[in-house]
Amino acid sequence: MRIAKETGEKIVELTCKNLKPSQILKREAFENAVAVDMALGGSTNSVLHLSAIAREAGISLPLSVFDEVSRRVPHLCNMVPSGPYDMEDLDNAGGLPALMKELSPLLHADALTVTGSTVRENLKNAKVLNKNVIRPLTKPVHKGGGIAILTGNLAPKGAVIKTVAVSPKMLKHSGPARVFDSEKDAVAAMKKREIQPGDVIVIRYEGPKGGPGMPEMLVPTATISGMGLSESVALITDGRFSGATRGPCVGHVAPEAAEGGSIAVIKNGDIITIDIVNRLLKVELTDQEIKKRLAAWKPKKPRVTKGYLTRYSPTPTE
Repeated sequence: MRIAKETGEKIVELTCKNLKPSQILKREAFENAVAVDMALGGSTNSVLHLSAIAREAGISLPLSVFDEVSRRVPHLCNMVPSGPYDMEDLDNAGGLPALMKELSPLLHADALTVTGSTVRENLKNAKVLNKNVIRPLTKPVHKGGGIAILTGNLAPKGAVIKTVAVSPKMLKHSGPARVFDSEKDAVAAMKKREIQPGDVIVIRYEGPKGGPGMPEMLVPTATISGMGLSESVALITDGRFSGATRGPCVGHVAPEAAEGGSIAVIKNGDIITIDIVNRLLKVELTDQEIKKRLAAWKPKKPRVTKGYLTRYSPTPTE
């Protein structure tokens, strides 16, 4: 493996002889990546990407790992859109090496990296240059990390929320469901001012199979924010979000609607509770009622029947 390092006008090539990706992609390395993401308050997409890479590498990285790391790693960088600092500010403050140096007591410092050295060796000369941008462990932005994993009868296999973008007043919210079978229908209702404060918007059939391909729900979240409803309206979906998400937006609900998850049988008016502190996502229905509705549920016809996106529809999801 050859690594180019820029030093002034010269390019120095470092050769790590016999170093293979499999030597780097260990469970400890993935846990370090999760920890850094939690400290950054990063995108929920990291759950998808890191899980996928880990699976290819033969490493077990269940959702429980993300939640465990989130509980012990604080949020140190108050980045946009929920905070005032951007990537340039982070770079000027010392960048990721400086952040990792601050996090080093919580990292696997002996993990091997692409440089051929360990994390500890790489961070030897790293230094935080702005403690407002990269906060010390003793003075975090939030005590917990940027992402939480919620479970409950609405997401038996888990769901993901970016906690640092949620107003304290919305850390627990209960409200009536407003159900839509597509992102397009949900946005149309928002533009017609059909969404009321207190509602819980449900956008389903946008998961890996249902989308297909798990499209990003950026337009609905941006619309909610633009309408000034981020502190009064929640959104849940089996689709995913971008790093620009604000408000109590829960994504990756699993099982997804296309697979017959309980999100498929939610009806308008059902009361849904989101409790981030207790990691709970539930609908106020009995198990018997959910089973009854699921027994009567029928899968929808695929939206896409030809082309590359059809590869997603038959793929088992976890």
